Amino acid sequence: MTFNCYYQKEKWPGRIVQFKDYGSYIEIRVESLSSITVIFGKTSLGFFACMPDYEAGCHLIEPENEVYNREKLISVMNPIDGTTVARALYVLFKGLEKKIENEQ
Repeated sequence: MTFNCYYQKEKWPGRIVQFKDYGSYIEIRVESLSSITVIFGKTSLGFFACMPDYEAGCHLIEPENEVYNREKLISVMNPIDGTTVARALYVLFKGLEKKIENEQ
């Protein structure tokens, strides 16, 4: 799954190269200007994302709220990687939403 990322005046491509559903959480591997493993799941407080290679993690809201999630991720990562992760989650869940709609 490929997508474009935008931050201020910069634009770069990204790609989800791996997706694993463990039931209570998912793991994705994102390649763009960096390679990032993202663990994404839900708790009683909402959603979360952890990036173990970056020793970073934070609470998020639904994946479709890319703007809010980007700001939260940028606060624990650099702007480029935080933007990339937020965009990847947005694109992934929009893609899954369309797939479910087509199956019904």
